[in-house]
Amino acid sequence: MGWMRGTSGNLSVVLGRDPLRLAVTTSGKDKGELTDDDVVVVDGHGRTDDPVKVPSAEAGLHGRIAAVAGAGAVVHVHALAPVLAAEFWPDGVELRDLEMLKGFGRADHDVVTIPVAPNSQDMGVLGDAFEAGFRPDVPALLVARHGVYAWGADLRQARHRLECLEWLLRFKVETRRDSR
Repeated sequence: MGWMRGTSGNLSVVLGRDPLRLAVTTSGKDKGELTDDDVVVVDGHGRTDDPVKVPSAEAGLHGRIAAVAGAGAVVHVHALAPVLAAEFWPDGVELRDLEMLKGFGRADHDVVTIPVAPNSQDMGVLGDAFEAGFRPDVPALLVARHGVYAWGADLRQARHRLECLEWLLRFKVETRRDSR
């Protein structure tokens, strides 16, 4: 879908919980051309013992999401609609009365507010912002001027949720004149 342009974005899958260990994409790799060598095992803080492979700089946030939300997988992309939505609604993006909410794990009549965190290159700061806005019934986080994280029980569910959320946010952005 063009969400991981160049080498942007990252993916993770939980390998174990005690202690928390994740397989995370390595830094600087084209996600459309990943091989087994483009993944590294990290702890819950995004650190690795691998002397060669460098995990994504955002691996620590993946660990925090997995620990707090109980996610089995996290997908992070830099799609335009989530970035625009965070710009227009920095206090959270409210979604309602849309059939596509079902694909995001909610009923179409639900009111769902996607939290927005200010951007930071410090994963501790970003993790704290994630926890402050975390709601167990909303499996996503927008990061202002950066992108979106979505999670699920496994990589397939995380991707499906992201696909639905991106559509919902694109709809919200495209119709914003009507909701001001």
